[in-house]
Amino acid sequence: MSILVIDLGTSAVRAAVVHDDASVTHEVRAATLPDSPAPGLVEFDAAAYAEAALGCARSALAAHGPVDGVGVTNQRASTIVWDRATGEPLAPAQGWQDLRTVGDCLVLAADGIRLAPNQSATKIANILDQVDPDRSRDLCFGSPDSWIIWQLTEGAHHVSDLTNAGVWGLLRPDGSHYDVAVMERLRIPASILPRIVDSSGSVGEATALEGAPPVCGIAGDQQASLIGQGGVHPGTAKITFGTGGMLDVCLGPDRPSFDGRGTAGTFPIACWRRGEETVWGVEAIMLSAGTNVEWLVEDLGILDRPESSAALAASVPDTEGVVYVPALLGLGTPRWDYGARGALLGLTRGSGRAHVVRAVLEGVAERGADLVEAAEADTGLTLETLRIDGGMSTNPVFVQHLADATQRPVEVSPVTEATALGAGFLAGLAVGTWSDWDDVASAWRPARRHEPGAPTDRDRWRDAVDRAAGWHSDLSALDF
Repeated sequence: MSILVIDLGTSAVRAAVVHDDASVTHEVRAATLPDSPAPGLVEFDAAAYAEAALGCARSALAAHGPVDGVGVTNQRASTIVWDRATGEPLAPAQGWQDLRTVGDCLVLAADGIRLAPNQSATKIANILDQVDPDRSRDLCFGSPDSWIIWQLTEGAHHVSDLTNAGVWGLLRPDGSHYDVAVMERLRIPASILPRIVDSSGSVGEATALEGAPPVCGIAGDQQASLIGQGGVHPGTAKITFGTGGMLDVCLGPDRPSFDGRGTAGTFPIACWRRGEETVWGVEAIMLSAGTNVEWLVEDLGILDRPESSAALAASVPDTEGVVYVPALLGLGTPRWDYGARGALLGLTRGSGRAHVVRAVLEGVAERGADLVEAAEADTGLTLETLRIDGGMSTNPVFVQHLADATQRPVEVSPVTEATALGAGFLAGLAVGTWSDWDDVASAWRPARRHEPGAPTDRDRWRDAVDRAAGWHSDLSALDF
């Protein structure tokens, strides 16, 4: 049995086929880089985005042949509003990184409503204020999963799942209902919202594809990555080191006790909902991870390409005291400081390219250890082993420093982006490819395992973070 997965990323979309041995083949990818027309704005053409995604899906199907189901995974909280009758988007989609509603969030906070600009709620209101100020039109809102499923089913189904809806800022904490008070405050009509369905289960036929396979798996990208790395039992965790870094921990049926942000800076998430079962977790966030390596390539010219970082960093045994704090966009968990900035400390006349590159890799790894400490503090768990995916997971110097900094074994995903596997597992559970969560957990086969060596100097690291913090005091004062 095989599953077609459509993976809707920020800078690219792809389609691939997941097989019953958990292998991934027939990948087709298309670039979908967002636009930034002004500082803080991140937007994209939703129609072109859908065209690219469906084009990838059709190409993968044409190369492979029929499949038993379709899974969808996506960038969470990016916001699209379209006309229900015509299916046409009414404004540029606002990406999850878009910050144009920061002021709105601050005003709402003064009224006791805590929302962040990276959630969908204020983005929806902002778009509606432009295209439907009196809220009289028959419109649909969706994150990319809703939008693509609408396209796949040719307008028959307007849905999402709890892994996505849980980060919109529109649900009650337990995920049971939409929050009427927030909707009324933002003037968001109930009619615009998707129907929330199970993460695993048949939604409807993808009539836009050859053979009309059922759409039967939906998950936000981080939850899909967690499932794809076998993190389906309580206490398992993964970190994705992509543009940013996200640590997700599976907790089980009991939701974390905090509604918004925990004491150590993590957030409650729904890992999935299936039938009567909702599984909860927490998420810790690093605002910039691979971005720092891209900075070395595109802005400093120290590297010709990101893949060169491992060999150059390995050419020296250590950084000779150079420390880098990867705070190009602020920090994130556990210290939510939007005014922190990147810091390169300990330079001498003898510091060379290799020392700087190694310091950047080690700095991102130290931030990974920060996420682990925060997740353990907020959950009371001990994470015995870490599983990782994302572009930086292919860098052995980085991965070894992560093992050293966390003092835990680190297992590397057999596929660089485990999101497709996770969405494939969800869809496969619905059609019988896998029978239960134990089947999914047993499919995990790490490509490599790094054992921890000598511990790193975490006290010195915390001192470096203190020096990077609060650089722009006005931004550091912001708290969502």
